[in-house]
Amino acid sequence: MHTILLSGGSGMRLWPLSGSLRSKMFLPLLPAPDGGTESMIGRVCRQLAQAGLDESVLFVAHQEQLAITRRYTGNKFPVIGEPHKRGTFTAAAYGALHLYSAGKARPEDIICVAPADMYADEDFFRLFPQFPDILASSQAELLLLGTQPAYPSDQYGYIVPAQGGTEAYAQVLSFAEKPDIAKARELIEEQALWNCGVFAFRLSFLLSHLQRMGLPADHAAFAVQYAGLPVRSFDKEVAEHSTKAVVVRHKGEWSDLGSWDTLAARLDSPLTGEGGLWGECRDTHIVNELKVPLHVIGVPGIVAIASPEGILVAARKEANMIKDILQEHSVQEPRYGEAGWGSYTLLDQAANGTRLVLTMILRLLPEHDIPEMDCKHSAKTWMIVSGHGEVTVNGAAAAASAGGIFTIARGDRHAVRAVSTMKLIEVRISEAGDDGRIYGS
Repeated sequence: MHTILLSGGSGMRLWPLSGSLRSKMFLPLLPAPDGGTESMIGRVCRQLAQAGLDESVLFVAHQEQLAITRRYTGNKFPVIGEPHKRGTFTAAAYGALHLYSAGKARPEDIICVAPADMYADEDFFRLFPQFPDILASSQAELLLLGTQPAYPSDQYGYIVPAQGGTEAYAQVLSFAEKPDIAKARELIEEQALWNCGVFAFRLSFLLSHLQRMGLPADHAAFAVQYAGLPVRSFDKEVAEHSTKAVVVRHKGEWSDLGSWDTLAARLDSPLTGEGGLWGECRDTHIVNELKVPLHVIGVPGIVAIASPEGILVAARKEANMIKDILQEHSVQEPRYGEAGWGSYTLLDQAANGTRLVLTMILRLLPEHDIPEMDCKHSAKTWMIVSGHGEVTVNGAAAAASAGGIFTIARGDRHAVRAVSTMKLIEVRISEAGDDGRIYGS
């Protein structure tokens, strides 16, 4: 069986920590077995390895998150970049066709598609190796994984199973997409399950579906058409139209941690970062990425979240409204971003006539580098704040350590490599029409 993990998302529900460049699955906030913290994607990788599935994993990430996905998975798994965001069905097909065209998967092989951003117990992943046998014994064309709801929720889709199924699986009767709370209660009375977004099927099933849609089975040809494809979800495109689908029931812990309320419930401490909680602050959490203290006094049941992107203070149960707010109001360009080499934070930007001056801080991981590139701006200056490494300008390499200053002119080829953890301040002067990106992946 081949396991394709889909990563990405708009990153709005956990703003200001998550965003277009840093999805929620990269946030290193969850308690780890070694006593430290880990990201959601790191936790999933660890659990897949424990279930014996790590040898067959392929990640499909959006092109902008290719390097960061490789970084957070420890470069232990193959990762391919989706050229455009076109929904879970298109991303799943992109990954499956990659395996097929490369000769790594045959039509009779089982493909399992799952989201990379989920929080589940170990028993959840131990169900995955059973999928091929269940598909064979049930004669189903599609298998879904559902979990027993912990409470009525309007944030998840539901799968309604037929009654009287086997211990291992049941036939799927219908689906309900994010119902209101009253309807969710009715669905739970019908023994409905939360839809975990996990699907398993034979590759031949997907190939036949693509053929009926008039889409190619060759990965390169599929990629050529990608930009013009509509956004399609696997649920609506495939699952809801399948007449031979079964669902496997999971009775343990599962969540997509898609809100500050659900994420806060998984944190080891009510305080992450600088600051403090004082007085009656039951069920209040602070997550502070800034280097200034954030204090909450006598306010229970809220989240106070601070990052370079902004500050959010909200009742835990109401924090999901931030997604609607961000959709209704224009969002500024990200002030914080992560890449394969480290991260950057925009400190200041100032316009001076036709010129724009950006000041930012770059943090490079040890033995990582910002690859050689042409300077597409009027000027750029790097000042080394800490750490040591090497800066190369037009082929000339020089040792770089705290206090060092390097000036780069338009057209200069330049790069920096960190030996130890490095911190740099960059001042960039741009003219109208210059490359507006801060840094890519």
